[in-house]
Amino acid sequence: MSLGQNVADNLPYLRRYARALTGSQTTGDNFVRATLEAAIADPELKASLDQGRVALYRAFNKVWASAYLEVEQSGETASDHESAAQGKLSKVTPLNRQALLLTTLEDFSLAETAEIMEVPSEDVETLVQEAINDIDGNSKTSVLIIEDEPLISMQLEDLVTSLGHNICGTAATRTQAAAVVAENTPGLVLADIQLADGSSGLDAVDDILAVCSVPVIFITAYPERLLTGDRPEPTYLVTKPFQEATVKTAIGQAMFFDSSKPLN
Repeated sequence: MSLGQNVADNLPYLRRYARALTGSQTTGDNFVRATLEAAIADPELKASLDQGRVALYRAFNKVWASAYLEVEQSGETASDHESAAQGKLSKVTPLNRQALLLTTLEDFSLAETAEIMEVPSEDVETLVQEAINDIDGNSKTSVLIIEDEPLISMQLEDLVTSLGHNICGTAATRTQAAAVVAENTPGLVLADIQLADGSSGLDAVDDILAVCSVPVIFITAYPERLLTGDRPEPTYLVTKPFQEATVKTAIGQAMFFDSSKPLN
């Protein structure tokens, strides 16, 4: 496989990781862009990317670690959510969240994560546990689940309540989702993309965001279709079939960056 093809195949997933890590589509994409620009300027770094997915993420983490500061928003006005994300990032050492995201959202092994982060393997487990403790310490909220598969919906309900959150409603269609929000404003939304009546989870979420500001986690079997860079895209994206740890991580990230929560 050529270097260009290797990078292209893994780029959507790197962008997912970057967005989850930073809590912002714009900032995450800027870090990915900076990584590619650094690779073009540095022949040694560019050559290393030919070694596969681990090497690409390691290159990204080097850029992230060396430029852990506010990134220009490409002339755009930051949203309340992105401003909150940047404020919280300025106060938090992200190593534990990196370890958790790499081992759950991106499904790297402990050894691969250690290589990406350039830390001893035994440190990764400690970092992951610290991140889990941070997630457990987040405030609780009400959750709307938009999912047309009953078994998956029940699985998500059990997972959400196990974290101490409440379920404000479930919906299998865009219309049902609107009806739930009309009665109860959620603090978090978990949304499938393709719904029972042929309606779109993306449209259902657009309806919700038109009336309230709430973090959203999308769940889809085809994440690369939503990470093209052609339009505003989800910050939190979980791939089906999902592991419960992955969903828990995404919920923890979404709650950490929730702009309605005060900055610590």
